[in-house]
Amino acid sequence: MRKPCCKRFGVMVLFTMLFAGFAEAQFQQSQPEPKELSPVSRTYAITNATIFQAPGRKIDRGTIVLKDGLITSVGKNVSIPPDAIVIKGDSLHIYAGFIDGLSHAGVTKPKDESNRERPKDPGNPSPEIAGITPYQDVRTSLNPTDKSVEDLRAAGFTVTQVIPYGGMLPGTGAIISLTGKTADEMILAGKSVFYSELAPAQRVYPSTVIGVMAKWREMYRQATLAKNYETLYASNKAGLNRPASDRSLEAFYPVIDKKLPVLFEADKYLDIQRVLALQADFGFSVIVGDVKEGWDAIDKLKAAGAKVFLSLELPEEKKDKKDDKNPPKKEEPKKDDSAKADPEKEALEKRKAESIKQYIGQAATFKKAGIPFGFSTLTVKTSDIQSNLRKMIASGLTEDDALAALTTSPAQLLGLSDRLGSVDQGKIANLVISDKPYFNEKAKVRYVFVDGLMYKYDPKEQPKTDVPAGINITGTWTVTTQTAAQKQEEKVTFTKEGNTYSGSITGAGMSQAVALEGIELTGNKLKYSYTTQAEGQSLKVNVEATIAGNTFKGTSSAGSSTSFSIEGKKDPKR
Repeated sequence: MRKPCCKRFGVMVLFTMLFAGFAEAQFQQSQPEPKELSPVSRTYAITNATIFQAPGRKIDRGTIVLKDGLITSVGKNVSIPPDAIVIKGDSLHIYAGFIDGLSHAGVTKPKDESNRERPKDPGNPSPEIAGITPYQDVRTSLNPTDKSVEDLRAAGFTVTQVIPYGGMLPGTGAIISLTGKTADEMILAGKSVFYSELAPAQRVYPSTVIGVMAKWREMYRQATLAKNYETLYASNKAGLNRPASDRSLEAFYPVIDKKLPVLFEADKYLDIQRVLALQADFGFSVIVGDVKEGWDAIDKLKAAGAKVFLSLELPEEKKDKKDDKNPPKKEEPKKDDSAKADPEKEALEKRKAESIKQYIGQAATFKKAGIPFGFSTLTVKTSDIQSNLRKMIASGLTEDDALAALTTSPAQLLGLSDRLGSVDQGKIANLVISDKPYFNEKAKVRYVFVDGLMYKYDPKEQPKTDVPAGINITGTWTVTTQTAAQKQEEKVTFTKEGNTYSGSITGAGMSQAVALEGIELTGNKLKYSYTTQAEGQSLKVNVEATIAGNTFKGTSSAGSSTSFSIEGKKDPKR
């Protein structure tokens, strides 16, 4: 989900094992500078454009008219109002604004409280310390000016379902428009989902995934009893004690009545199984979000009637080490080559490659199985969204299927089809307009309309981010992580082939070296991540650091609210 990629933490012993040897500084993705236009008229006419009204419905050289935040006309022979601001759409391609099923866009991240004093009774902590705050409303944490709102909008998204940060029960989510000057102006649907994670608490109960599931069952049963008693008391108060008030239990009432679905972040197959086990026990409506490895759970998801949002994050494919200009010289085979072969390692690499192939082709697999799905941007970098969609299309998903997963399907899954998801008269004026078909490798977003408000993007090429002289990350670094309990040292090694970096991390209780993912060096900003295991759960660690010569400083994080400071020093060459 974590995004990713599970965002889980156990007891502090795991911290020293998982938050090891990291480094990376905040890497700010370059986006074209948007221009929010405040015209004298809220009427627009986009003429002579290619309009993709919905998957399978296209108008060539059509015109679309927007007025006061709504689509008033769309077609070939459309009258243009005299007060309209006309945009010549020659060579432009218009789509319904994209809808995201799960993100933290605009949600303020809480302060790191990992260093707080351990409670006297860790087996019975306060709900807040245990991550049990289902009564929290994400709307209280929304910041319309947060950069993540603009980043997601620049990728073509106009609506997203946002969820709060937190532990196993962070609170309720909301569906928002990616525009507005206040949190209330952004809201399309408040309290849209009851959000939950299989995330253990830190150093207190429930500190394991099994403990989280046990606590979830306990609270659901207690909430059912409390609700039944309140109903009984309301019918006849004589002779009955007044019901006790408990915000945590009361938050379950709409779930029990099936008026509010439960959204779980569950990226791996095992997590999906656990979520569906809870759903089978209690029968609540369930949404499974940010799914990364769900192909083996398709039959179970279908049987449970679960709604699904697949992650837009994809693993990096292993590139063949080839140099076309200087092909390797042929060498005579050595007699002991067969003896040096490692069948176990080869089998592991083969399984890994097959898993990556299944992951990238997951969307096509779900489509073939007849399961409607949308996408989640919870853990993906916005700069990777278009390229990842192209990878899915290359792996069997059609462009129409991809467009459906961005528009009509999430609109249907979130109950928004009457307002969003297609370019039709009467719907909200949410549009994404690109200079080439959106799935084209060279396509750039030129305009995004949200609630009829236009954002214009400069189509100029992004400036190159050259690495300053003197910065060279290749080699081995000794990295010190300052956890809440102690300092921990690890070794991080970077190698470079052409313009591509690779690397690994060792130490902190890892039984073997773990490969680094997504290594990026932009200016003096370093960014990488890796995935490790804890109690049978995958955990994605993200690292950000700023380099100064042969040292760096930064932070590492592997959860929704916890991060640690790190320092690195390059080992001298031997």
